[in-house]
Amino acid sequence: MGRSRAGGLRIAGCRFQNPVLAASGTFGFGLDFPKVASRLGGVVLKAVTLEPRAGNPPPRIWEFPGGIVNSVGLENPGIERFLSEIEPKLRRLECRVVANIAGFAVTEFARLAEAMEGAAAVGAVEVNVSCPNVEKGGALFGQNPGLVERVTRAVRKKTRKPVLVKLTANFVDPLETARAAEAGGADGVTLINTLFGLVLDETGRPVLGGRSGGISGPALKPFALYCVDRVAGRIGIPVVGGGGIMSGQDALDFLNAGAKLVQVGTASLHNPAAALDILRDLDRLGRSRRC
Repeated sequence: MGRSRAGGLRIAGCRFQNPVLAASGTFGFGLDFPKVASRLGGVVLKAVTLEPRAGNPPPRIWEFPGGIVNSVGLENPGIERFLSEIEPKLRRLECRVVANIAGFAVTEFARLAEAMEGAAAVGAVEVNVSCPNVEKGGALFGQNPGLVERVTRAVRKKTRKPVLVKLTANFVDPLETARAAEAGGADGVTLINTLFGLVLDETGRPVLGGRSGGISGPALKPFALYCVDRVAGRIGIPVVGGGGIMSGQDALDFLNAGAKLVQVGTASLHNPAAALDILRDLDRLGRSRRC
């Protein structure tokens, strides 16, 4: 089914073998399940920052009936260890590898993009603008269209690889920030990242070690689907959709809303092969529709 949508399998010359990708943050660096990864359209790696990060204290995940709230805190080894220890291993994967970069200043995004330019295993870069801008008091980059454009432009100047910008929908119209990403030179946008969430215990205190977190899972799907529908067709670059995809029908809904590719996130936490199962289900649905 994915191959029938041949036009949707390329972003700026970067080819994906099918439309289903593992989303950043829920599939690690794709090395623990290489047989699954290599059959997907691609793997979006967990976010990498300039310096190593230990992440937030536990607990980091709280389940609720419609999904989870997570507060991992961008735990990662930093760009130097990524390039020296992890990137060489990624060359064994038989799918497209997309590096997710996260910075806390415009210059950090630029430095990360420049470092990724020399990474042979990395076919594209996804820019995580859901980070707090330390130069502007902690507001998210992705909440300000002007900053989204600046970050995107800074990344674009440092890499020839395709650039996706992963947008937040927290207190912002994603169409405005998608247009800003396009103006900055992005080759595509990813919609959406998690939504803000807070969990309190019986005493009224935050449960998660990072206080607040990000909501993901099935509860996110209707809003994420709305965001994709709002943006796709109103910008001149492709949209990669995600948010609560748990089945092939969910994936098909995002494709029908205008996404060219989809990302599977929370489902992979329950089942590491979930994205592959969804791809098979999507293929079955596509064939049944053509019969």
